[in-house]
Amino acid sequence: MALYEHVVISRQDISPQQAEALNDTLKHLIEEGGGKVAKIEYWGLRNLTFRIKKNRKGHYSLLSIDAPSDIVKEMERQLSINEDVLRYMTIRVEELDLELSPVLARRDRDRERRDDAPQF
Repeated sequence: MALYEHVVISRQDISPQQAEALNDTLKHLIEEGGGKVAKIEYWGLRNLTFRIKKNRKGHYSLLSIDAPSDIVKEMERQLSINEDVLRYMTIRVEELDLELSPVLARRDRDRERRDDAPQF
């Protein structure tokens, strides 16, 4: 099986719970096909660099996948017909990075910095 990193951007007007449900659906689809999802990160609602289908923001998610290529193609096919999905990208990688992504690591670092700041 091959290793992939997959990023999904979904519409801004769905709830975070619906974005998480989309991630769960993808995980279920991959596991049904004999693959496995090593990591799912929900990055939250973020600004887009440019408008996509009249949206200025999108819910971002990152999935680290170990699956056969035909399952990944089926996942991409289903994402292409899902009206809640703005964009997706799948990249084949040599090894899966199971640590926090730079996006979440920066968010945690900023949160710690705010918590350590003196309160007046």
